[in-house]
Amino acid sequence: MEKLKKRLLQKGVQMPTPTAVELDPSMDPDRISGDGVIIHAGSKIIGKDTFVGPGAVIGYEAPATIENCQLGRNVKLNGGFFSNAVFLDDVSCGSCAHVRGGTILEEGTSIAHSVGLKQTILFPYVTLGSLINFCDCFMAGGTGRKNHSEVGSSYIHFNFTPQQDKATASLIGDVPGGVMLDKSPIFLGGQGGLVGPCRLAYGTTIAAGTIYRKDELRPDRLIFGGAGKSGNIYYKPGAYRNVKRIFTNNLIYIGNLLALGEWYRVVRAQFISSVYPEPLHQGLRDRLDQAIDERIKRLNRFFEKLGIPSKNEKSTLPDLKQALFDRRSEIKDLLVNFSHQEPSPADSAALKDQLMKALQVGIEESGADYLDVIKNLSLPDKDAGTRWLQSIIDTLVSKTLEILPEFKTEKG
Repeated sequence: MEKLKKRLLQKGVQMPTPTAVELDPSMDPDRISGDGVIIHAGSKIIGKDTFVGPGAVIGYEAPATIENCQLGRNVKLNGGFFSNAVFLDDVSCGSCAHVRGGTILEEGTSIAHSVGLKQTILFPYVTLGSLINFCDCFMAGGTGRKNHSEVGSSYIHFNFTPQQDKATASLIGDVPGGVMLDKSPIFLGGQGGLVGPCRLAYGTTIAAGTIYRKDELRPDRLIFGGAGKSGNIYYKPGAYRNVKRIFTNNLIYIGNLLALGEWYRVVRAQFISSVYPEPLHQGLRDRLDQAIDERIKRLNRFFEKLGIPSKNEKSTLPDLKQALFDRRSEIKDLLVNFSHQEPSPADSAALKDQLMKALQVGIEESGADYLDVIKNLSLPDKDAGTRWLQSIIDTLVSKTLEILPEFKTEKG
């Protein structure tokens, strides 16, 4: 470890108190930039896959532990625990953070102090306040630092059910529109919560103090509510209600992750350079693969639980639940196979080609700055890209429902 510290100090890494910094001797020193990187006392950096870009500041407010994370330029991890996550350029995390596997924070996102994230994807500029638990969800929206989606302090995404499953991932925005960086922001007011799995459209505002349990697919809506109606009745966890909505929302969420995977593989790859190096890009793809695997696993667990009737159900399950339980292996195999192949349908090739040609022109004219190139795409080219990504989601949904004809007639 002392040899590694010496090597990093020679490269220009600043460690004001080197003896109070713990480094994993197995790390490759070439994966830690010497350009403006500061590692403060009490911090720990471990894992051979760790990558630290220029200008990163680690542990400024409190000790920070970083395990197999990839950091872009000017990332600030001010204190806490960070494991198997990616932080692109200019991300800022306050102290007492707890950021775990499958998490991706894209350019310019920020979280204040005491925020917990796991299997969370935040698109550029999304901002989270303090004292937040925001696991198992995706959030996009906004056009820049002065017009961004935000989550108020003391907010919770409820991601665990009385039935003890986590088939609860919520789409706050979506991938096909969100990647274009031109959608209305979403605001989730403080001291509130979202009960997953939910889907919210761009422009949604949920007032402070509101616990929301439904989907809102109409854009530009204000949602508000007071305290829930009080009651005390017999209840035994186990009976699933609204199975169709739970399954559909999970399926669409997985489709969005697959679309994002194609975006990373095809579009983000065009921007690999000295400022967006291959290790950072690979970390991004690895974390997304982890997120897809997690959602498929959680959905399969949900299917298995459907086969355990509660005291509130008859011994024979309703048709829809029975179909999901009986075909759970077939559905899982379809999702896994779809995630391991190029998911773009052939009939969307022209849309993809239109976007790629526009990207090449943008890179030639403006350089390889991802945010600038995407923002400067023409509306027709953005529309083509959105339709291409949406076709991936639609294809996954249609292929899955081909083996579930019960969904065409069953309401619940």
